[in-house]
Amino acid sequence: MTDTPLTGPAYPVQFSIDYPDRELNRVTTAFRIIVAIPIAIVLATVTGGPNFGWIDRDAAYPVIVGGGGILFIAPLLMILFRQKYPRWWFDWNLNLVRFENRVLAYLFLLRDEYPSTDEEQAVRLDFPYPDARNDLNRWLPLVKWLLAIPHVILLFFLAIAAFVVIIISWFAILFTGRYPQGLFDFIVGVMRWGNRVQGYALILITDRYPPFSLNP
Repeated sequence: MTDTPLTGPAYPVQFSIDYPDRELNRVTTAFRIIVAIPIAIVLATVTGGPNFGWIDRDAAYPVIVGGGGILFIAPLLMILFRQKYPRWWFDWNLNLVRFENRVLAYLFLLRDEYPSTDEEQAVRLDFPYPDARNDLNRWLPLVKWLLAIPHVILLFFLAIAAFVVIIISWFAILFTGRYPQGLFDFIVGVMRWGNRVQGYALILITDRYPPFSLNP
């Protein structure tokens, strides 16, 4: 007789951040919002949609100086009409969300190494490339945003709690040099929850409904 597993398979969106079991940099922590401005600008250029500049205003030659963001409508239409999820669209979404999470982890004081634009560092996010024809319901992307509303409501209140926790952690790091692990785990859990909802409702890589949980 074999033991029956108590839990099902892990949720496809996996997220974790290594706990910094060491003294953190108090100076960069104190001025984190200012120090993070350059990387926040870089992130904004790839997530904020197209921004137009001008080579010569008199001649009116526009050039696109930034663009991007999570690809949602295009994968939705491909899943709906072709039952395909182009691999390069998937790779773009995965790497953009990884970058976003590195920047957020830095802003939230979870790590004090400066966020890389391409290296994974201590912030780990992964989800599998979906077999759109066999694993994804072609009609479900039309209503996933609606089904995710309960999560969005809870995440709104969790975000308020997380803001308070980050402020408390800021003082804790300034006085002790350490991020209290319980507070660290809470912030990581909120980020994990948000990433799961985003993977389900916006990136569309799974039809499994996200759990109402902060845990891995």
